[in-house]
Amino acid sequence: MRVCPSCRRDNRDGARFCEECGTSLAALPMRAKEQRKTVTVLFCDLAGSTALGETLDPERLRALLARYFERMQAIVERHGGSVEKFIGDAVMAVFGVPLVHEDDALRAVRAALEMRDALPELGLEGRIGVMTGEVVTGTEERLATGDAVNVAARLEQAAQPGEVLIGQPTLVLVQEVAEVEPVEPLVLKGKAEPVPAYQLLRVRAVPERRHEALFVGRARELALVREAWERTRVE
Repeated sequence: MRVCPSCRRDNRDGARFCEECGTSLAALPMRAKEQRKTVTVLFCDLAGSTALGETLDPERLRALLARYFERMQAIVERHGGSVEKFIGDAVMAVFGVPLVHEDDALRAVRAALEMRDALPELGLEGRIGVMTGEVVTGTEERLATGDAVNVAARLEQAAQPGEVLIGQPTLVLVQEVAEVEPVEPLVLKGKAEPVPAYQLLRVRAVPERRHEALFVGRARELALVREAWERTRVE
């Protein structure tokens, strides 16, 4: 589909002019088709940003936030993820779009811990939430949308400063190397039961000789993820 830049009407693929207002569509790329993908979503937000605004002059605050966004984006991309957008002081990143790795969940939690540890170096504190699940991608804005995005954001909001909270579907994929502690389940609007949440403490290194074995023949692990995701979605 092609969207008219003037009136925003959807037009058929191959259309040269808008069927509503006649604007030329020749130079517009075709809109990507929507796809459903299983990805891992990460939200990172600053704690105490209001106080920062009260203690720093605008120029220093702007420079600090620029360093923060640049540092967080560099960490995400180094681990194979992509930053979808910045929302206020928050960073939303996705692992699995556009590049897909078998260990996207592991990459996400490793990035989360590195982000957590990098914030104090900038004189900042933050909260991070990580959730794995199905999203829709390939919309006009190319942003991932879905319940996994909403739950990741709520996990971040529920975390204490300096904490990383992850959802059960993510834990299923990283449980062989991740050390976690259960926290109070999240009570979310629209869900009949609280959503399990876990504080991520550390991720152990995976020996090179075991790395391939960890992600080959993952039918059982994927089945567990689907089961955990379905429970989270239904609840």
